Amino acid sequence: MAANGTVLLALREDPLGGGVSAGQLRRIGKELENRGLELRRAADARDAQAMLQTEAGIAAAVVAWDLPSPGAGAGGGAGARGQAAGASAAQDVPTGGAEVLDRIRHRFKDLPVFLLMTDSSDHDLEHLPLWVSETVVGYIWPLEDTPAFIAGRVAAAARAYLRDVLPPFFRALKRFEDAHEYSWHTPAHAGGVAFLKSPAGRAFFDYYGERLFRTDLSISVGELGSLYEHSGPIGEAERNAARVFGAERTYFVLHGDSTCNRMVGHYSVTSDEIALVDRNCHKSVLHGLVVSGARPVYLVPTRNGYGLAGPLPPTAIAPGAVAARIAANPLTAGAVSPEAQYAVVTNSTYDGLCYDTVATARTLAPSTPRLHFDEAWFAYARFHPLYQGRYGMAVTSESLPAADRPTVFATHSTHKLLAALSQCAMVHVRPAPRAPVEHDRFNEAFMMHGTTSAFYPAIASLDVAAAMMDGPQGRWLIDEAITEAIRFRQAVVRTGRRITAAADRPDWFFGVWQPDHVTDPETGIRTLFADAPATLLATEPACWQLEPGAPWHGFADLADGYCLLDPVKVTLTCPGVNAAGRTEPWGIPARVLTEYLATRGIIVEKTDSYSTLVLFSMGITKGKWGTLMDALMDFKSLYDNDASLDRVLPALAERHPARYRRTTLRELCARMHEHLTRGAFVTALDEAFQHLPTPVHPPRHCYQRLVRQSTERVRLADAAGRIAAAMVTVTPPGIPVLMPGESLGAPQGPLLRYLTALEHFDRAFPGFGSEAHGVTTDPDTGDYLIECLRRTP
Repeated sequence: MAANGTVLLALREDPLGGGVSAGQLRRIGKELENRGLELRRAADARDAQAMLQTEAGIAAAVVAWDLPSPGAGAGGGAGARGQAAGASAAQDVPTGGAEVLDRIRHRFKDLPVFLLMTDSSDHDLEHLPLWVSETVVGYIWPLEDTPAFIAGRVAAAARAYLRDVLPPFFRALKRFEDAHEYSWHTPAHAGGVAFLKSPAGRAFFDYYGERLFRTDLSISVGELGSLYEHSGPIGEAERNAARVFGAERTYFVLHGDSTCNRMVGHYSVTSDEIALVDRNCHKSVLHGLVVSGARPVYLVPTRNGYGLAGPLPPTAIAPGAVAARIAANPLTAGAVSPEAQYAVVTNSTYDGLCYDTVATARTLAPSTPRLHFDEAWFAYARFHPLYQGRYGMAVTSESLPAADRPTVFATHSTHKLLAALSQCAMVHVRPAPRAPVEHDRFNEAFMMHGTTSAFYPAIASLDVAAAMMDGPQGRWLIDEAITEAIRFRQAVVRTGRRITAAADRPDWFFGVWQPDHVTDPETGIRTLFADAPATLLATEPACWQLEPGAPWHGFADLADGYCLLDPVKVTLTCPGVNAAGRTEPWGIPARVLTEYLATRGIIVEKTDSYSTLVLFSMGITKGKWGTLMDALMDFKSLYDNDASLDRVLPALAERHPARYRRTTLRELCARMHEHLTRGAFVTALDEAFQHLPTPVHPPRHCYQRLVRQSTERVRLADAAGRIAAAMVTVTPPGIPVLMPGESLGAPQGPLLRYLTALEHFDRAFPGFGSEAHGVTTDPDTGDYLIECLRRTP
């Protein structure tokens, strides 16, 4: 961005050409440059929209109403359906200027736009559509005022926009840094000066730049406010974020959603009270139970044949079912009350399944006064209509009467899928009368889990992340990610069809976990997903809802509209098994695919036995997903031609020559598929997660034994009947399979059978082992060791 901003000039006239108007426009442009503004010129609507797409640093725009339009619908795109309902430029006046104005109002918040009027027939403003006056801040007739005056108006508007576009804390931090004051407080690097006194420090300083260190400040800088008193610009930034995210109160947290979860859990439930916990939870939820001393009662999600965790079934969270589950849990006998004080639900799941949160809150309200939606991967949901009613802060008094709803917390790992620095997170609160949240009381939990050495650039990034989602720009950013995800999803399916039609190579390709067909609710027309209009898929939630009994998703016990698949979380499926769990004679285990993708610099988010997850965040581009498509096609070619592993996975073959020497890609896939099939791996996984271990002690008891060295590591072969002292989480699928205080059960029980299957797989296929937190592997034997409570004499 230029020092004073960039101005888009979308004009029909060529300023370098002849004529009175062209000369005047040239003089206006020169005056703008004299005021320190950088110009971007567009001669037609297509060029202007390309600039609006790629240049977020524009501070003002001058748009000619009669701007040429190279083709009808230039401003469309998958997100256009319904955006300009009742006020579409194309519906009112089909001019290039109208197209550009329509794009601006759906791309920017409060960008100053001046409409250039050049034809005498346009002097009557009443001829313009009504929505135009809501979009522009003024009109320019170039021959009726001096170039200096016109340029001055544009420059003043650009300066005001650049001043106001900065959110509260970032604006104050920037103002403080611009003052160039000496630092007399911590941190000791004193604005980076200390680093300049050491060779290593100088390299560090030069790498990151001075501004980072000048804004790394102490909490003693009073004019920036306090993160712990929520005052000054920091408090203003939190209040602004609460408005943007639809919360009554928002707290900035600097140690990730993990800290948010511990904070909310610590506040919401106390020692020996009951907590209802989604078994598909992050380990930080367990840590909150350890800190609070709560007694967990786990709610079990559904699962499908791919091994993916689904939602909690509606019947499982009904009051009667919850009461029965509490009564059947041995830990609740020692609870201070038979009623749960807190419930936590993962929304969306790792694989992109999100709840109807209003219906979920209504169903759970009789069972708990406090409901926590862990939305670590779902911070963007409020900013696109596709997710309407699918996020925690959608549970309002308008959607559910206050007397009938629980207090709702939503925790966001803001950095994951919004634009913030790593570890940046937020807690959003919407209290209800049954469980009021007094700020001073909640702030005690906040201060227990926070740091007194806040990193100010991180706070600024949270402030900016909220500002980026404020107004139409938030919708635009998320719409772009959704649109690109849809294009990729359809491209995978269409590529598979092209392979079949060509009949010149083996008839297989990767799939995408998504509906096979979608129905347009306006027309009733049912279409193959790959052939559906992208605009329909990007705007109609019904296209993504999990219909009860639909074979594509493989989950049982769902209700209409209860669960929706998030399009930006794309699960690629490999041959070998389907959503119902039926295995095929041949297959390609996903771990082999993702190992190959890693050699291409493509690191996926999660890998299960026959599926892998990729995320389409706001940073997605066509080039990025096109690279993934190319890698998938290359893998197919290598498999079909039975390429040697020395060529496909050279590093793996070099690390384990005895296992993979003279092995081909197809042979490796066949052996691994046969191993998984023979061992009924997916079935064992399903049973382990559906039939939970018996709880014996609450988590806090086990932690106390752990730190007092009253635990020991036990081999799986000797672990039957032992009590786990630490959580075991296996990736895939990334869900806790064993919680502290639970029994490992019988030798051939679901849990030990599953863990033994994992152990055998790791031995058979070195380099493809599972990532198991809470499991230690014996380096000599490959045996799994589990931390268990010592048996008392």
